[in-house]
Order: sequence, then C-alpha cells, then structure tokens
Amino acid sequence: MQYLEVLVLRENNLYGPIAGVNIKHPFPSLIIFDISSNNFSGPLPKAYIQNFKAMKNVIQVGEGSSSQYMERMEVGDMTYYDSVTMTVKGNSIVMVKIPIVFVNIDFSHNNFEGEILNVIGELHSLKGLNLSHNRLTGPIPQSVGNLSNMESLDLSSNILTGVIPSELINLNGIGVLNLSHNHLVGEIPQGKQFNTFSNDSYEGNLGLCGFPLSKKCEPEQHSPLPPNNLWSEEKFGFGWKPVAIGYGCGMVIGIGLGCFVLLIGKPRWLVMMVGGQPKQRVTRSTRVRRTHGSTMN
Repeated sequence: MQYLEVLVLRENNLYGPIAGVNIKHPFPSLIIFDISSNNFSGPLPKAYIQNFKAMKNVIQVGEGSSSQYMERMEVGDMTYYDSVTMTVKGNSIVMVKIPIVFVNIDFSHNNFEGEILNVIGELHSLKGLNLSHNRLTGPIPQSVGNLSNMESLDLSSNILTGVIPSELINLNGIGVLNLSHNHLVGEIPQGKQFNTFSNDSYEGNLGLCGFPLSKKCEPEQHSPLPPNNLWSEEKFGFGWKPVAIGYGCGMVIGIGLGCFVLLIGKPRWLVMMVGGQPKQRVTRSTRVRRTHGSTMN
C-alpha cells in the first residue's frame, strides 16, 4: 500500500466501521480516496487520514518541482491514464485522465458519525472534500480554513451545529460550497468568495442569517441597567418586592378579620386584648356584700 495513489471503492455494498490497521504509515502516497455510496459507519478513519502524507504537501506543477511524490510518478504529461467516475464540484463525471494535482476525498452517502476531524485541516493539497449525506455532528473545524487550495467543499445533509467559522473566508479558490441541511446558526461570514454563493449553499439551516439569505441578523440586545431610585438588594439585604407583597397581604388579612368581628359581634377575647380584664358585674358584688352584712348583724 506504500505506493498506492488512487483508491476508488464507490457504489459497492461495503458496510461497517473502517477498522484501524497495524501498518505504521498506511497510504502515504494516496491522493484520491473515494469510498462514497456505501454503508460505512462509525467515526471517520483518523488512522488513515492523518497519514495521507501526499495530501499534506502542496503539489507544484512545473519546471523545478522538488516534490518527492511528483518525481516518483514519472508521468510526462502529469496525468494518469485511468478512467474513474468521481463527484467533482457537486457533479458526477467520468475522468479519463486524472491530473495528479487533483487531490480529492469523497466519503459521501455513508453512515459516518461523530465530529469532523481537525486533522483534515492539515491536508493542504486537497482540491475537493465531500462528506455530505452522513450523520456527522458537532461544529465545522476552524482548521478547514487552512485548506487554501480547496475548490469544492460539500458538508451538506449532516447534523452539524454551531456557527460557520470565519476562517473559511481564507478559501480563496473555492468555487463550490454546500453547507445545506444542517443545524448551523449565526451570521454567514462575508467577504471574498463567500459573497458569490447563493441561497442553495445554506438552505435548511433555520438558524442562519445574513447575506445571501433573506433573513436578517438581529442586533445583540443588552439588558438595561436597573434605575437608581429603586431600593437595592445590596443595601437592605433583600428586594423591595417581597416587602410590598407582605404589606399588601397583611392589609388584606387585617381587613378580613375586621369584617368578621363586626359580623359576629364583640368577642370576649378581643375585648380582653384591647381593654384588659373585664369588670365584674356591680349588682352581683353588691348583693354579696349585703348578704354578708346581714349575717354579721
């Protein structure tokens, strides 16, 4: 596998996760890796991607090139003579001659899960990256903005979240961008090539706003400061609202008790509370004294 440069396994019935390998440096010369339209599952194959050494070096075509991968190919017109069907910029085409400068990864139409690997941002010679129609989650890595040679980026129909990294503006040569049908939010970055993309690049992301979408981004709203004339919690240890509520409840209870007393008459316990002990009846006391006096006589 050390000298394998093109691996196309698209449209087969391959399934399951891509297991790790015991090879120390798998596929170091690979520049085209297409396993699209299968049933692969699990996370993206990090063990392979981080060892795509040929994809990490920017291939410079022309006189005086010092790339070890170009020198070893020994192809006069810088092309392979293999016929390969590939998805290029969203279109499926048959390439009779594949230019060696066309570096492409296509994992689309599978069941890959998990997040997009940061290590993809180290594949500086990538021209096309298609991870669409999977179950990828999480944010778009900022490292994707390092792929300055990128011409086609398709991350559509996944479950990606978060904002679109502003670093993607650095993709000066990108001609096709498809981030549709995800869960992206926030304002779409502006500038350079991003100003040339249409609504189709972002449709299906209800949380996105800004050009070219018709949905405008709302300005950030700041909470107003509390007025100075209100009682502060720092001064009294509690807010003024509990005090006002307690005062109001007390008034209601007091008025209710007063009405109740007026309706049932003057109870003895209320008289004792207000005026002290009730006076004994004068007639009874006088009668007792008279009886006592008669006895003594």
